[in-house]
Amino acid sequence: MAPHHRHPPGHGHTHRTNSYNRAFIVSVTLNAGFVVAEVVYGLLANSLALLADAGHNLSDVLGLLLAWGASILARRQPTPRRTFGFRRSSILAALLNATFLLIACGGIGLEAIQRFHTPAPVEGGTIILVAAIGIAVNTISALMFVSGRSSDLNIRGAFLHLAADALVSLGVVLTGIAILMTGWQWLDPIVSLAITIVIVIGTWQLFQESFNLMLDAVPEEIEPLAVRTYLAERPGVAQVHDLHIWAMSTTEVALTAHLITPAGHPGDAFLAELCRELHDHFGIEHATIQIELGDPSTACAVACEDAIQ
Repeated sequence: MAPHHRHPPGHGHTHRTNSYNRAFIVSVTLNAGFVVAEVVYGLLANSLALLADAGHNLSDVLGLLLAWGASILARRQPTPRRTFGFRRSSILAALLNATFLLIACGGIGLEAIQRFHTPAPVEGGTIILVAAIGIAVNTISALMFVSGRSSDLNIRGAFLHLAADALVSLGVVLTGIAILMTGWQWLDPIVSLAITIVIVIGTWQLFQESFNLMLDAVPEEIEPLAVRTYLAERPGVAQVHDLHIWAMSTTEVALTAHLITPAGHPGDAFLAELCRELHDHFGIEHATIQIELGDPSTACAVACEDAIQ
């Protein structure tokens, strides 16, 4: 076995995660306060749209807390028992975040459908005021996570939910205006259903991605065939087998592979360059390469394509 691990200078994840501590604190505080306001005024105004939005914002608060806790755990050092540390907790947080949100959608949708049969009067003015505050709260919160949305599934989950909340609050404002102008009370459950659909659409991809990562699937941004082809085309490499690519966390990808080099061990410089290029070309942070000479008398037990790849 010839393992090689390389983390390029200036590419640490600890500092990047630390930079979001303030964002988590501000976002959790703003959204928790807003949830209380929405519940109070939603009950006073008898608005399902406000209560639905409050439920969504509450799930975001829980999601933010999960993501924040996972980001803290991910910085803990590895131990002899947990050799990768707690990095994977960020994937679990993203999955739980998406799951809780989808469950909440079911409850909101059911209540909205029931409102069609038993409509209730709604105060449009109160809806407009509270939802307008929600636009400001969620926009400010979302902007604090915008820089990390493309590099961290955890951060992207927080950003998408907060950005969706801002749009949903805008929809609630428009509903309040429409109710004041027309008196059509059925607009409230209609908007509630629309809110639910928006949430489900925005959350489903997050659920799929985090679920796949929990099952050690190859991250979506990496094409495994391209990685296999790249390794097979390295000088002196005759065959690649037992290739595995998986996410250690929402920001770090690992790889293991066996390379057959009949001419002999290619040396440490070859491995160093290979790991560096795997990082630069594919974003793979942690590569472990096993070099084999291809001796038929001692064939690798996992060289067969029928073995787990």
